[in-house]
Amino acid sequence: MRITNKFRIYPGKRQAERLEFTLDKCRLVYNKLLEKLQKEKEIPKFQLQHYIIELRKEHPELGEVYARVLQYEHYKLFSNLTALSRLKKNGRKIGRLRFKGKDWFKTFTYNLAGFALVKKGRKTGKISLSKIGVIPLKAHREISGRIKQVTVKKSAAGKWYVLVITEEKEFKPQMREPVKKVGVDLGIKHFAFDSEGNSFEHPRNLTKNSAKTAKLQRRLRRHMKGSNNWLKARIKLAKQYEKTLNQRNDFLHKVSTYYVRNYGLIAVEKLDIKALVMNSHNARNIADSAWSRFSSLLEYKAERAGVRVVKVDPKGTTQVCSNCGRTGHKELWNRVHECECGLKIDRDFNSAREILKRALRQELPEFTPAETEPLPARASLVEEAGNSNKSSSR
Repeated sequence: MRITNKFRIYPGKRQAERLEFTLDKCRLVYNKLLEKLQKEKEIPKFQLQHYIIELRKEHPELGEVYARVLQYEHYKLFSNLTALSRLKKNGRKIGRLRFKGKDWFKTFTYNLAGFALVKKGRKTGKISLSKIGVIPLKAHREISGRIKQVTVKKSAAGKWYVLVITEEKEFKPQMREPVKKVGVDLGIKHFAFDSEGNSFEHPRNLTKNSAKTAKLQRRLRRHMKGSNNWLKARIKLAKQYEKTLNQRNDFLHKVSTYYVRNYGLIAVEKLDIKALVMNSHNARNIADSAWSRFSSLLEYKAERAGVRVVKVDPKGTTQVCSNCGRTGHKELWNRVHECECGLKIDRDFNSAREILKRALRQELPEFTPAETEPLPARASLVEEAGNSNKSSSR
């Protein structure tokens, strides 16, 4: 099993220059290999890799870059070609590979050698990169397993990161007994409402940050493209986008961790996000919700923890009564589910119960009259999950 750990690094001025230099030369090699491939369509793969030696003779400055880093660009090129061919087989319309401009080339990779990671203290460490130097990094988590690869990445905001890929021995996690089972309904008003009446309010990070983002966009447009002031404004805007993304990811991690730690079986809807975004007047809020990202986090965390994640057909989960099975049409603005059987609860609560019911393929216990009123949302669950993360890291 391979695991990727992402760490922020803090290069000095000279080290940052070396990182930029390496990034630029890797881009040069990638574009030259692509050019050679397009000119000679029948060129063997090993012969194209040998072309890197000729490039180092034509461009002596490539000798200042670690050789394995340049060789990896050959692997990256063919990986991109493989990805395009898969998309074509799936019926997608694709074009040819494009040459990489300066702002479209963000990573280079040390594969198997040329790096060394040294951790000092709980949250501090250093990483040694061949031909670049020793760079401080923020080691916010323990690294387990053998390090196989290190990828250096530059964000749009100008920050540098390393992606440390480790390999652990294959293990089969002991499946946790699903003593506690939960169904989770994903929505916009409540990001998640589960079958036990707990809910996570939607953070709406995109909406909250939209005013500041729009202001920075207007400021960027006022400057001449390519000028120093334009570059400064572009970096400020990129940092704002990155802040929004980090806020969203932080929330998704806390919610997914909460469910994986507290339940043995988690039932969720199998949503077609692309279709929802394309055919909905609420596309902005759906995109901001990042349901697909949440499902991915939930699945990989559950796999390592021995928790089952069951995906069910979402059709009719809101319209069907989770207590008696009757179907009754409700518009989107009808937020309370009322049924002839006497059940009166929040519509998202009813949907979550129906999701769990479909996952288990059995009837849920009947509601007692005292439980048929809409339950209040527990907005503090995010804070609980965040606190549990902190305590576990200690």
